[in-house]
Amino acid sequence: MAVNNRGPQQKIGPAVVALGGGHGLSMSLRALRNLTDNLTAIVGVSDNGGSSGRLRDEFDLIPPGDLRMALAALCGDDAWGRTWSRIMQHRYPGDGELAGHAAGNLLITALWQETANTVEGLDWMAALLGAHGRVLPVANEPLSLVAQIEGADPAHPDEVKEVVGQVQIERSPGIVKSLDIVPADPQPCPEAIAALAVADGIVLGPGSWYTSVLPHLLVPEIRTAIRESTGVKILVLNLDPQKGDEAEAKPHSNLETWVEQFGDVPLDYVLVDTSSESERSELERLCSALGARLVTEKLARIDQDGSRMRVHDPLLLAAGLRSLLIHGTIYPWQ
Repeated sequence: MAVNNRGPQQKIGPAVVALGGGHGLSMSLRALRNLTDNLTAIVGVSDNGGSSGRLRDEFDLIPPGDLRMALAALCGDDAWGRTWSRIMQHRYPGDGELAGHAAGNLLITALWQETANTVEGLDWMAALLGAHGRVLPVANEPLSLVAQIEGADPAHPDEVKEVVGQVQIERSPGIVKSLDIVPADPQPCPEAIAALAVADGIVLGPGSWYTSVLPHLLVPEIRTAIRESTGVKILVLNLDPQKGDEAEAKPHSNLETWVEQFGDVPLDYVLVDTSSESERSELERLCSALGARLVTEKLARIDQDGSRMRVHDPLLLAAGLRSLLIHGTIYPWQ
């Protein structure tokens, strides 16, 4: 069934696919929408907490939360888009059965139940929002993350313990030694595979390394599609360990995990903030193992919400990605 989108009908710019989840993917999408209207987000489906976890358990569906956040990030800048972005992110207060649910999660769930089709439901949601791009799940079934973490039990810091669940991994102290998904060979979203096949550029990160970025590579057909893509492949490394995710590590340690576990997936560029300059030699060594070039740009600003944390600035990130995505090619939109 065709969906009439309230947003721009003509896709202008290079075909770019961004993979991830949560706040990291939202930031990436806000940056990329400054560069192209031909944008697809491929979103993780392993969230097992909060509103998403409740809906996942109750209706046996993929968790809608990260998909909702991606759609909200692609809303238009007009009054319609800004209003719907707020509505999508609105959470019901109080102590009743709806308390804590995000309105967007409930809307997406309703569309899935009415259409009986995950992608069609998301396309209708994008049409309502006037979204500047398409949002797809990485798989058509919910995934569970399973990590082996050294030091997960503070009383036994040298022991490796199995931790199951995205939320549980994010909250666990210690160092992630390995990561798996259940089921191990899930059904990927066909539209996601198709988007990767024709992508001019593929952007992974920033985001929670073990729960938002790497899980995509654990879906075998998605991993193959990324590896075989002729598009420019860019990895954006995090600024700092993610708050509430003590299993995160420094940028070069994250990249080392990629080399060790996903070395068959080459990269063209690894984009980092200038604050990682002290790690340059180690980062360059790891980039060389992946056939990638290290690119250092100013990407960060201080969050104004009172936390004083460094976050990626969408305009600075857009500037950093622009020349890498063009990659010597002149597109009609330029």
